[in-house]
Amino acid sequence: MIIAVDGPTASGKGTISKELAKHFSLPFLDTGLLYRAVGWTLRLQGGNADDPIDALNACTFDGQLLDNPDLRSETIGGLASRVSIHPQVRRALDKRQKDFAYQSAGAVLDGRDIGTVIAPDADVKLFVTASSEARAVRRFEEMKRRGEPVNFDDILADILKRDARDQNRSAAPLKPAEDADLLDTTDLTIGDAIQQAIALVNAKINRRRDKDPA
Repeated sequence: MIIAVDGPTASGKGTISKELAKHFSLPFLDTGLLYRAVGWTLRLQGGNADDPIDALNACTFDGQLLDNPDLRSETIGGLASRVSIHPQVRRALDKRQKDFAYQSAGAVLDGRDIGTVIAPDADVKLFVTASSEARAVRRFEEMKRRGEPVNFDDILADILKRDARDQNRSAAPLKPAEDADLLDTTDLTIGDAIQQAIALVNAKINRRRDKDPA
C-alpha cells in the first residue's frame, strides 16, 4: 500500500505521515528532506539557490545526510524552497522518491507532489492543509522551543512566500490530486488530526475492498 501525503509547510503533514507509517507498519520518507539536503549541500558549495545549475550540482549528496538534524533549520528550509522550483532539481530527485514509493513493502511519503507526480496511482492520497496564520503559530512555537531567534510576522511572511513559490512553480506545483482526501488541521489538535487521517485511510481501504472483494 502506498499512502501519499501532500500539503504546505507547517500543515502537520510530517507528523501525520510518521504516525500513519507506524499505524500501518509501512516505511516512511519525508521527501522534503531531500530538498533540504540539496539546500545544505548548496550552501557548503557556496552556490546560489536561484541558479538552476548550482542547485542541480548540489543533488549529488550522500543519503546519510538525511539523518542530519540541522536540515530542519529555518535557513535550510528556505533554501530547500528556493531550489525546489527548478525542474532540473525535481527530475534529479524523482527517482529516489519513486524507488522508495514502489518498494515491495509499500510506503508512506509526505511532500508536495507525491499524489500528483511521484505516485499518482497511490492507494491513498491525503492533502493536509491549514490556514497560513495557524501554520505560522505552529512554526513560531516550534522555533521558540528550539531556542531560535523568532519573530511571528517574519515567520508568517516566510510561509506566504513559500506557499507562493510552491503553488506557482512550473514544475510539479503544490496542489491536491483530483482524488485526494482533504484534511484541514487548522482547528485540530495533532492527536485529532492523526485520528482523522487514520480514519480517512481506513475508509479508502474499505471502499476499495467493497469495490473489489477478494
